[in-house]
Amino acid sequence: MPLVALTGGIASGKSTIARRLAEHGAVVIDADALVRDLQQPGTPVLAAIAAEFGDGVLTADGALDRAALGALVFGDRDRLAALNGIVHPAVKAESQRRFRAAFDADPRAVVVYDVPLLAEARGTGEWDTVVVAHAPADVRVARMVEHRGMSEDEARARIANQVPDEERLKLADVVIDTSGSLDDTLVQTDALWERLRAEG
Repeated sequence: MPLVALTGGIASGKSTIARRLAEHGAVVIDADALVRDLQQPGTPVLAAIAAEFGDGVLTADGALDRAALGALVFGDRDRLAALNGIVHPAVKAESQRRFRAAFDADPRAVVVYDVPLLAEARGTGEWDTVVVAHAPADVRVARMVEHRGMSEDEARARIANQVPDEERLKLADVVIDTSGSLDDTLVQTDALWERLRAEG
């Protein structure tokens, strides 16, 4: 019953690894989706965000305007810290609830928490295994330009706004090198699955 943290910088191939593990039977809990759930209209988290940042971060129908909120916190450490102070405790509590539910449903489950900001949140204590998806910055920039329509400058700014790769790699029990072909990544992910099942 391993609890696995899967992390990686933007365009690192982390989602490909998560999908493959899910195909094998892992219970994948997506931190980004969890955050979106917690920020739906009517939730305490969205109310707290609006109280902190003003109604300008809400759309006309009361949903979170992610672009408006992003414009306020991007590059502003104090505003970002205020946002994280609202969101992170709620995410931690809900993720813990979902982990427990997954293991209650199947004590032998492999539970994978797909969490982009593991290094930023300094969350290393509770995991049986930390898996880092890794590719050099130039490879990730090329992916963002090709697949996400970003300019090279935009892509490099996104990478620069995350923790350095070295910090993320320090957390790793397993590194999956995603800089090669898709098949290469899947072969490494399949080997990881076998290891996790053996540990379970």
